[in-house]
Amino acid sequence: MHLSQLRSEGSSLQGVLRGTGEENQVGKLDHGGFYCIGRAVQLGGAVGIRTNGRQEVEVIKKLTGLPVIGIHKVTNEAGELAITPSFSLAEDLVQAGADIVAVDVRQTRPFGEPLAELLPRIRRELGVPVMADCATMEDARAALAIGVDLIASTFGFRENELGTEPDFELLEGLLQLGAPVIAEGGFWYPEQVVKALEMGVWSVVVGSAITRPLEITKRFVRALGQAGTAQRNAV
Repeated sequence: MHLSQLRSEGSSLQGVLRGTGEENQVGKLDHGGFYCIGRAVQLGGAVGIRTNGRQEVEVIKKLTGLPVIGIHKVTNEAGELAITPSFSLAEDLVQAGADIVAVDVRQTRPFGEPLAELLPRIRRELGVPVMADCATMEDARAALAIGVDLIASTFGFRENELGTEPDFELLEGLLQLGAPVIAEGGFWYPEQVVKALEMGVWSVVVGSAITRPLEITKRFVRALGQAGTAQRNAV
């Protein structure tokens, strides 16, 4: 599928759901919850979904018919994470219906098949666009030198007093590289999404702000706590 087929006329917001792959833990949705949210965000106007694992990709694709960015999160015994670290996992995602496969391309990626072999093989043998999940400009440059179709700021968010926020400086740099940019990581407010789109990103993925009730609640509580502290200090 060509990238132009994934663009919805009149809208650039394509990714609005990101699966965690860690169901049955407190604060994270199980498969049923993701399917319900998948349908809900479609009804709300989303034009694409990023989700984790073969089962979620297959069911959400059938349920919504929307373009799907497929990922497969793997955590090793040391608790280190890599996204779609092997060809076999990418193949599973495509067989399940993924239109795009996202791959962790961090220079600090803890494990996985060599990117110089993995990225071109996915494009060549599976015939789908590959999205490079980056943390830095160096990650993006290296991935583009190997060959990818999109670059994403997945790991390039910033920490703040409430949790995370987008790194707009990183996004600005990625936009200078000449490839379609997917903004992801730390998007909690519509104003942030609008800013990213106005900067020229191809689309924006909104994840935890939709899929993580625990984190959503904690942000409200933190904000209220900070407001209370400020009021007490002002007295």
